[in-house]
Amino acid sequence: MQESSQGQARSPRLAEFSLALGGFGIGTSEFVIMGLMNRVASDLAVSEPQVGYAISSYALGVVVGAPIISALAARVPKRALLIVLMLVFAVGNIASAMAPGFWSFVGLRFLAGLPHGAYFGVAALVAAGAVPVDQRARAISRVMLGLTTAILVGAPLGTWAGNVFGWQIAFTAVGGIALLTALLIRLYVPVQPINTQASPKKELKALVDQRVLVTIAIACIGCGGMFSIFSYVMPTLTRQAGMSEAFGPLVLVIFGIGSIIGNLVGGRMADRNLMRAIPRILIWCAVIQGLYFVAANNVWTGLLCVGLVGTCMALAPSLQTRLMDVAGDAQTMAASLNHAAFNGANALGAWLAGLAISAGLPWSSTGLVGTGLALCGLLIFWWGRVLEKRSDPETSTA
Repeated sequence: MQESSQGQARSPRLAEFSLALGGFGIGTSEFVIMGLMNRVASDLAVSEPQVGYAISSYALGVVVGAPIISALAARVPKRALLIVLMLVFAVGNIASAMAPGFWSFVGLRFLAGLPHGAYFGVAALVAAGAVPVDQRARAISRVMLGLTTAILVGAPLGTWAGNVFGWQIAFTAVGGIALLTALLIRLYVPVQPINTQASPKKELKALVDQRVLVTIAIACIGCGGMFSIFSYVMPTLTRQAGMSEAFGPLVLVIFGIGSIIGNLVGGRMADRNLMRAIPRILIWCAVIQGLYFVAANNVWTGLLCVGLVGTCMALAPSLQTRLMDVAGDAQTMAASLNHAAFNGANALGAWLAGLAISAGLPWSSTGLVGTGLALCGLLIFWWGRVLEKRSDPETSTA
């Protein structure tokens, strides 16, 4: 076992890589189905819109699993919890590939989604706890690289393999990645002391803490714009800008590159000054997503703007770090809820964008939806700061 007597990893970069690999598997599993809708629908004898139930089922699993697992596993050692979460994730994906029918597939996607939020939350805590306090956000962003790399590499590669060899191979491969992750975590992530003071009751307190709820609301609403654009990016660029469908994989790659850059830059901004980073990133999101409304009239400016929209991922390490600062004794719950909130942002952004398009607005109106959501997130941030200063002026700068 690669750890020292003090419980610190002998190979911290290998520990971070192990955690990031799990994020890569989770990200690939979450996004690859969007590129395999045709094959899944054909093989399971349903329509493409019905395959959307499987996507929603996975997201529901994330939202349900994050708080329940965090509360029930309050005293479980973090390394052991991460391994168990990866094993459950592996079973969910391999079983998804073996599903005998559509509704069993939907149910198994729910199972695969359960570990998602808790895994990222615990992984963030482990990564942040292994570095000095002024480097926490960068450590979190390195772990989050697994998720953003999945957008760049995992989902396109899984889509290609699934369309050539059958969609089942994509989920089977994700299951294999999860098993490898569990092994690497066992080898390279150090054992951490059990928090004997932790309890389900203390973890559940995060659900009523004002600062935690404000931060989660920022994630759920302020980040919705990125997903509103991403959910409809292909029909926007093909129908409005006239892009060939052959450029589809390129769109995903460009968005993935942007998300990797945003994730790393966001981590550095948060370490420099967390409470200035959050509003600045939200303003950036509002501007870039508004620009998309105009840029999407042309293929090349549209593609450039897709990459810039991907940089809105900079919010992820900032909000994750903020939650760790305000969660108190409910660290696992708060960290896990951040990823549940991002799935809520996915659902909210796609829903509002769909309403705008259905109302007769142009496809690129998803950018206006994004601007509105980012500005709402900014208002929530300011409102939260006002409430915080009123309740405790001395600690409101924390």
